[in-house]
Amino acid sequence: MTLTIAPRVRALVLLLLAAACALLAGAGPASAHAAVTGSDPGQGAVVDKAPARISLTFSEQVAMSDDSLRVLDPGGKRVDTGKPSNISGTTYAVPLHPGLPDGTYTVAYQVVSADSHPVAGAYTFSIGAPSKTSVSVSGQSADDGVVGWLYGFGRYVSYAGFIVMAGGAAFVLACWRRGSGVRPVQRFVVSGWVALTAATLALLLLRGSFTGTGKVADVFDLSLLGQVLQTKTGAALVSRLLLLAAAALFIAVLFGAYARLSPTTPLTDGASRRQPDPGEDAQEKRDLTFGLSIGGVVVASGLAASWAMSEHASVGLQAGIAMPVDVLHLLAVAAWLGGLGALLVALYRAPADTPVDRPAVRRFSQIAFGSVLTLIATGTYQSWRQLGSWSAFTDTRYGQLLLAKIGLVVVMVGVAWISRRWTGRLAETAPVEAIAVREKERVGAGAEPAGDMATTDAGDGDAPATGDSDTDTDTDTDTDTDTDTDTDEHPGSERAAQLARQQAARDAARQKRMRDADPNRFGLRRSVLAEAGIAVVLLAVTTVLTQTEPGRTEQEAKAASSSSASASSGTGASGALTLNMPFDTGGEDGKGIVTVDLDPARVGDNEMHVFVERPNGRAFDIPEVKVEFTLTTKDIGPLPVVLDHMATGHWSANGVQIPMAGDWQVDVTVRTSDIDEVTVSKNAQIG
Repeated sequence: MTLTIAPRVRALVLLLLAAACALLAGAGPASAHAAVTGSDPGQGAVVDKAPARISLTFSEQVAMSDDSLRVLDPGGKRVDTGKPSNISGTTYAVPLHPGLPDGTYTVAYQVVSADSHPVAGAYTFSIGAPSKTSVSVSGQSADDGVVGWLYGFGRYVSYAGFIVMAGGAAFVLACWRRGSGVRPVQRFVVSGWVALTAATLALLLLRGSFTGTGKVADVFDLSLLGQVLQTKTGAALVSRLLLLAAAALFIAVLFGAYARLSPTTPLTDGASRRQPDPGEDAQEKRDLTFGLSIGGVVVASGLAASWAMSEHASVGLQAGIAMPVDVLHLLAVAAWLGGLGALLVALYRAPADTPVDRPAVRRFSQIAFGSVLTLIATGTYQSWRQLGSWSAFTDTRYGQLLLAKIGLVVVMVGVAWISRRWTGRLAETAPVEAIAVREKERVGAGAEPAGDMATTDAGDGDAPATGDSDTDTDTDTDTDTDTDTDTDEHPGSERAAQLARQQAARDAARQKRMRDADPNRFGLRRSVLAEAGIAVVLLAVTTVLTQTEPGRTEQEAKAASSSSASASSGTGASGALTLNMPFDTGGEDGKGIVTVDLDPARVGDNEMHVFVERPNGRAFDIPEVKVEFTLTTKDIGPLPVVLDHMATGHWSANGVQIPMAGDWQVDVTVRTSDIDEVTVSKNAQIG
């Protein structure tokens, strides 16, 4: 919330920004959200005869069901004959009925990427010549519909619940221990637990329909729920529920035993807690504080890991580092935003005799500042993994959302600086009247109240001479009820208790007016409220960001799509054939695109050039690349091609013999290390 930027801190921030520049300048690819990087036949391609199968290549391995790949004829009837299968690396195929007639066919796919996000889409190709088709391929998005909206809302509520619960509890334990006995703060933290638990259960039910049909009727399908429980996302959600049971125990101790040991004032209902004996309870309180601190960090870290283990951080480049960094990022967000919410509740709803004091606000200021520094460091690393280049900030939706998030954080820091100024001026007026009330109740007083209240003999039943009429009326009503049973036995003590409650109510109201009249506290409340409002919007942007395809993957898909479009145009005026095939050997630096140029792509002698490039288009060398031709229909091949290394990322061969025309399968084997190797294939009409 409140931040003080000292010269050393400015130097640290500049150092982090410089590190961000260096990381982004040399950023390489990192997997997350799967995207289609190739297909055979290609999008919009026109082939002479019906293919035996349809294949799709993704940027990473995906999870498929029986209906993940569907091929529809011009009339909308399915023409695929079996389950999708993984034929090599990240390429998946489904067989087709033989002898398909000419016309335009639609390929629809719906898969789940390794980071748990559904990916859906469709494209068309034609056999013989294009034709009209009754199949609509528009609007095929996994996030469309009621189920998609509900799933997104559930994710927002789950993030908000975690932040409120973890951040609110941390604020009480680390900044304002007296707050453990304040009812509004207790309700704030418990509401976070309830929201997170309810959202987690809802996500479990919605997950099967969200990654499948998208129908509301399938939300309560137990067979789909069983399938979800066998996935990585299902395991993460179940783990989260188990950890929430431990969190419930933590909250019960924090607001139960720990609250009774903390320095306290009267409860809001007038009943007072015992005043602890320093010698008796000091050691017990220290032990309980230590145990709650360790247990809280473990439970909060486990809950944060349930997101990290199933989303963007769990796949791709440096996953072993990315997941702990993601956990740290979520914990920093919770400490900052959740603590901010708890502080807002304390400023507006805390009883007049238990105001949040300046030391508590200052302690939270220090925690918030450390959280912001942590967010800068972890956010820089995450941006490097998910963007990969400076251009992705403006050219991709993920980058644009990230810029919006950064802008909101900057605005929040600016408002926090204003809050810091109000904190420095915050008056700490001692609640003298509240202390007097506590002392009077502690000794069971029937003594005359100090100040502006005069009373008559406690036993004669007369009302006080002065006071708030509303309060007196309410109290008299309570007294009538209370004295039905024991007025005859102890009329004096009952009347004294009644007068003490009246005085306590008046003193509390007066203390609240005094507190709220402090202009510095009023200014702090307004600035914290502004921060909380920005935090709500910031959380919404963050939730959308976690469901958006990373900029690096989006750019890779666009590049592959452009290459595929060029290749699908077939032979140009010169008769040359170009095939672009993405590959991933699975090892370090194992991703790229191999391009095969065959000229003139006819029967007889041909000249071949092979180029190997990184996803960003930069040529690089690998230990070995091999090319083979196979004509399956004539049982010819594989025919190997001997390649000569010409330059960085460039191999060539002359006199490549193609014995007859046909639909040849071109297999390219790429080896990026001693053990990392993959073969990618594509069919091409030659001759």
